[in-house]
Amino acid sequence: MNSTSQKISVFEKIGYSLGDLAANLVFQTLITYLAYFYTDIYGLKSTDASIIMLSVGLTAAFIFNPIIGVLADRTNSKWGKFRPWILYTAIPLGVVALLAFSTPDFSYKGKLIYAAVTYSLLLMLYASSNLPYSALSGVITGDMGERNSISSYRFVAVMFAQFFVQVFMLPIIIYAGHGDKAAGIETVMTWMAIVGTVMLLITFFTTRERIVPSIEQKSSIKDDLSDLMKNRPWLIMLGLTILVFITLAMKGGSYVYYFNNYVDKAALANFISPVIAGLSDLGINFFGSDPAAAGFGLFNAGGIIFMIVGISFSKKLADKYGKRDVYKYGLLAATFFVLIFIFFKPESVLLMFGSQILHGFFYGITIPVLWAMIADVADYSEWKTNRRATAIIFSAMMVGLKAGLSIGGALLTWILGLYGYIAKESAVAGQEIIQPHSVSEGARMLVSIYPSIPFLLGVGLLFFYVIDKKMEVKIEEDLKIRRKEKS
Repeated sequence: MNSTSQKISVFEKIGYSLGDLAANLVFQTLITYLAYFYTDIYGLKSTDASIIMLSVGLTAAFIFNPIIGVLADRTNSKWGKFRPWILYTAIPLGVVALLAFSTPDFSYKGKLIYAAVTYSLLLMLYASSNLPYSALSGVITGDMGERNSISSYRFVAVMFAQFFVQVFMLPIIIYAGHGDKAAGIETVMTWMAIVGTVMLLITFFTTRERIVPSIEQKSSIKDDLSDLMKNRPWLIMLGLTILVFITLAMKGGSYVYYFNNYVDKAALANFISPVIAGLSDLGINFFGSDPAAAGFGLFNAGGIIFMIVGISFSKKLADKYGKRDVYKYGLLAATFFVLIFIFFKPESVLLMFGSQILHGFFYGITIPVLWAMIADVADYSEWKTNRRATAIIFSAMMVGLKAGLSIGGALLTWILGLYGYIAKESAVAGQEIIQPHSVSEGARMLVSIYPSIPFLLGVGLLFFYVIDKKMEVKIEEDLKIRRKEKS
């Protein structure tokens, strides 16, 4: 391996992190609003939305991502292997993200086709941009301390994107559309597409690839796939990522239904009214008079703020105790504060907000660690085989992300259907939709019991993950020696 200085400037770390901010304007919107958009704005039946989300998502996970991983590892250009993908997908990704959340006036069958096509294109372009972007973190530096630092910068940026999407987006949609959510979401997505495109271009221009495979390194696709199947940490990370993103999609997409159908509106309005008044004094008036939308946003705000606090502890803890143990126990603590929602009554607003804050803190500790662990798995593969295939290793994360997102989102809409949820398309024209009481119980289960199960299974998988702190150090030292000898 060819390697120059492994220290990264703050400027480059910020430039790299903007790429994840851009990607998460799309990704967080998919987690938080895709199911709600399809059922309550676009007008699909919950079963049809579930089928589209699952079938398209699994196709993207198990076909798009491996293909992009193989192609990216075999890309050679003056800009490196991965940066060109970020450059060439920046504008198309923004355009298709806007189209996927548009509401053309088609027949119901036309709407189904349009949703399937635009969602497919969106996930294909997301893979073409975000998989090489993620793999880039494995070749910017071989220094694991710097890699932990990059991950921390990156996921602070993620939290900013998540903060906007989960806190402000729904109130802004209602405000921008003057109550018309379809018009509002198109306006918001237009601006998000523009901002996201600019940020991806900044990432391309401010980063460098320092870990370059030796010219003599050659491997076939068969070799790469064979290495993956023998790479136990990779298989564990694939399973872990699927489980984590099932929970994130299920839980994240459920909160809007939880606040609309379970939380007591009077208790919520009373709890948040001082905050809304304070924001109004500062000129922030788009939260409006809808207590469910405002409460949903502020609830997410508390969790995200404390996620950022958790992220600030992540690097020090990972450096001291190793990524595996920090992730395992952080995820276990975060799961407890999801599971506890099953005990809250509709009026227990303070307890809901408090548990969300504590969940955010512990989950925040794990966020940078997951991606850094994937980079470590790429090092582990090189250490074992003397060949480096960074992008296809990172495809584990992207396959897991897409599969988890698809399964979790599909489970969300399917479970809502089991509890009798009435989607916009099924309602009588001109009449207000009144959900059956069973939907309230379904929403409560969807933010507590159901999403806790995949998290707990993920904790169990980590007991079989062999890359502990001691092995991290040995891999880093051995690879430094090899790269120095070949440089």
